[in-house]
Amino acid sequence: MAITDIACVKGFIRMCNDGWLQGWHERNGGNLTYRMTEEDVAACRPYFDATPREWVKMGVQADNLAGEYFITTGSGKYFRNVEPDPIHSMGIVEINAAGDSWRIVWGLADGAKPTSEFPSHFMNHSVRKAATGGANRVIYHCHATNVIALTYILPLTDRAFSRALWQSATECPVVFPEGVGVCPWMVPGGADIAMATSEKMKTYQAAIWAQHGLFVSGPDFDTAFGLAHTIEKSAEIYVKVLSMGGGLIRQTIEDDDLRAIARDFGVQLNEDFLD
Repeated sequence: MAITDIACVKGFIRMCNDGWLQGWHERNGGNLTYRMTEEDVAACRPYFDATPREWVKMGVQADNLAGEYFITTGSGKYFRNVEPDPIHSMGIVEINAAGDSWRIVWGLADGAKPTSEFPSHFMNHSVRKAATGGANRVIYHCHATNVIALTYILPLTDRAFSRALWQSATECPVVFPEGVGVCPWMVPGGADIAMATSEKMKTYQAAIWAQHGLFVSGPDFDTAFGLAHTIEKSAEIYVKVLSMGGGLIRQTIEDDDLRAIARDFGVQLNEDFLD
């Protein structure tokens, strides 16, 4: 048995490959992190390095993630290489007792480092752990093509994007009834975008980064990937409708229809986004 046969590692690798096959990870674009359970850590520990590597300050801090372990993609690494070459493309990091530094305990071989977006992931793991009572464990960032395209034409507001997505595919009000958050364009990889996104993720499962991509959370790989897939599919429909109709939309899912969906499926829609 190898570490790549352990369920959490297999699931991580599969999600990376699924994202690559969708076309959301050109070159080294996108990143994925998973907050491991105690059982995951115990299963993987026999494969950890005999001597952990040095501690590295993140520039952000979270008490509720002290001592946690994360699987992460690597900085500058390609999603298309995670499956054939996991030891160079991904790794496991441990968080220190202060909740402000990481060290590599497996993988990320030959000097590789965790994704440059790790501070954003870390702060959003902290927020989503608190918001969901510990249930959320996956944070995923991808360059979803149609979502990015919409950030050039829609107002960069939570309301505008939530309504456009809800009205473009019937399942959307059920999958993300709270809506989606939207962040203006910011330089990626630093503390500023990490903090801005974490503010959105206090309310939403997903945030859109203008001219950059999509940032989602979930309790497991299937749910997180499914959320990203649903949002991107809805954005694709909206883009096609605008393209076919020259910007004219003749009919859509009206607000009372959205309320009917919420009633029948037992979810609570964000009424702030309804007329």
